[in-house]
Amino acid sequence: MSSFWSIWITVISLFVIAGCFILLRLVSKNNTGVKEGESMGHSFDGIEELNNPLPKWWSYMFYVTIVFGVIYLILYPGLGNFQGVLKWSSSNQSIGTEQGIKADSKAAVLAAKENGHYVQYDQEVKKADDTYGPIFAAYLATPLEELVKNKDALNVGKRLFVQNCAQCHGSDARGGIGFPNLTDGAWLYGGDLASIKTSIMSGRNGFMPPKGGLPIEDSELAGLTEYLYQISGHEVNAELATQGQGSFMKGCFACHGMDGKGNKFMGAPNLTDNAWLYGGSRKSIEQSIKFGRSGAMPAWKDVLGEEKVHVITAYVYSLSNQ
Repeated sequence: MSSFWSIWITVISLFVIAGCFILLRLVSKNNTGVKEGESMGHSFDGIEELNNPLPKWWSYMFYVTIVFGVIYLILYPGLGNFQGVLKWSSSNQSIGTEQGIKADSKAAVLAAKENGHYVQYDQEVKKADDTYGPIFAAYLATPLEELVKNKDALNVGKRLFVQNCAQCHGSDARGGIGFPNLTDGAWLYGGDLASIKTSIMSGRNGFMPPKGGLPIEDSELAGLTEYLYQISGHEVNAELATQGQGSFMKGCFACHGMDGKGNKFMGAPNLTDNAWLYGGSRKSIEQSIKFGRSGAMPAWKDVLGEEKVHVITAYVYSLSNQ
């Protein structure tokens, strides 16, 4: 915070407290010229205003709040850049990527300890680690093949998924345009337990260049789209699809395979299962071919740790393997 804004906030905070005190003192004195208990000369609907002071308990309550406010601003941050006598802060996290936040936060935790700062977020994290750490350690020691049968672990994995993964994949894990559906069994990089865990731990980066980087003309796009529509189980224009097959053989098979069933080692989609990441209409397929597609899933190893990823893996696997 700049010096200007620090001074601005400090002045306003102290002015409000001082103003409350002055106002309370003014209304506590009888400056009306009318004796206490006598009429002020105002009445409405049979109700007459009398010159009565504030109840003592009410005045004392206001004084207590003013004193509390002063003590609070001395102990805790609130006056601009002043950190408070207790050196308390709510969090040490910065704004940025998840990975950047995690790295910055770890450094800030160490710095806070060295400088004697009390960071509430750090204390809550430590308490949570002390409480739930042994539970997650036990889950990590359990093979995934057994963990997927543990209902308690799957419930924990579901909550972790909703907290961290639902932003992209949806709370029901059915994804959306550009975000994989995790319940349909169509896996770009493999749907076995080990592959799913690797995907979550290390992240994935998918990229298809425009027209696959192949010498495919715009005039061929309609035929190629029709061919892909055909191998995914739709009724099509057979003649146009045959022309598109020739375009496919120019090199699309290098990633997607001769039969179009993809390559999980490369993350190349299976084009025959009718599970389209960016939409399965003719228009969407043609746009994918013409302009290419790219997507990235961040690595969660350093954000959540292997213990939590282990549990999320079991939950995600259970969604398509009941």
